[in-house]
Amino acid sequence: MEFTTAGVVGAGVMGVGVAQNLAQTGHHVVLVDVSDEVLDNARRELRNSLRAYTLFNKGTGADPREIFDKIEFTTDYELLAKADFIVENATEDWAVKQQVYERIDRIVRPDVVFAVNTSAISITRVASVTSRPGRVIGMHFMNPVPMKPMVEVIRGHHTTPETIETARRFLAELGKDCIVVEDVPGFVSNRVLMLTINEAAFLVQDGVAPAQDIDRIFTSCFDHRMGPLETADLIGLDTILKSIEVLYESFNDSKYRPAPLLKKMVAAGLLGRKSGEGFHSYR
Repeated sequence: MEFTTAGVVGAGVMGVGVAQNLAQTGHHVVLVDVSDEVLDNARRELRNSLRAYTLFNKGTGADPREIFDKIEFTTDYELLAKADFIVENATEDWAVKQQVYERIDRIVRPDVVFAVNTSAISITRVASVTSRPGRVIGMHFMNPVPMKPMVEVIRGHHTTPETIETARRFLAELGKDCIVVEDVPGFVSNRVLMLTINEAAFLVQDGVAPAQDIDRIFTSCFDHRMGPLETADLIGLDTILKSIEVLYESFNDSKYRPAPLLKKMVAAGLLGRKSGEGFHSYR
C-alpha cells in the first residue's frame, strides 16, 4: 500500500508534530480536530516549528511554505475517507478516544491501519470498538516528533503481523525506526518514566530538593539530556497526570498514586511549557 495521504486526528502538540513530520517527508496530511480555534492554534504552532526547522536545516532546500501547504486543516472528519493511514492523537481520556474510533471507523476504508498515539491506554481496548481489531496498533511517538528517530510500537491482542509490517513501512517513510512491545498499561517507556516523574514531584512536594536541583542531578550525574521535571514540563503536566491516573486505575497499585502537588499544579493551570509555567518557568 502507498501512503500518499495520512489522516492525523487531534491537532494538539503531538498531532502537529506528527503532521509536520509527515509533510516534511512528502505526504499529504488531513489534520482533523473538533474546533476552528484548536486548528488556528495548530497553524501557529506549525509555522513556529517550521521556522525553527528551516533555521536548523539550512542548505537542505526545505521550503516551509511547501511543507505547510501539504497539510489540510479541517473539522470535517469525512475527509479522512481519502487517508491511507491514520494516526490518532486525541487526549489521554478513554471516553474521548472511544468516540473518536467509533466515528472514524465508519468513515475510513476497511483496509486502512489505525495507529493509536497513546502513552498508556490499552491498544486492545481501542481495537474492541472498531470493526478492524487486527488493523489497530499502538504508536507512541516522542516529543518533538520530527526530531525523534525512534517510536515505541505496541502490539494489541488482535494486531496482525501484517499490520506490524505496515506500521514499520509507514514509520520508515517518516525516517523512523521502531521497537515493538506488548500491550500492557504504560508499555515500557511510560511505565518507567511516569513513575520517575511522579516520584520527582513527591520530592519537590516533600521539600527534599527544588525542581532545578533534581533535574541537575539527572543531567550532571547521569548525562541525561533533560531531568524528569523538565521532561514533564515538555510533555505537559496534564498529560502526565492523565497517564499516571490510567496506570493507577489499571494496576490498582498504590505506587502509581499521583503526587498531590502534581494534581494541584494541573488544577492551577501550571501545565509546563505550553502554559508558560510548570516545575520551571518559560515566560
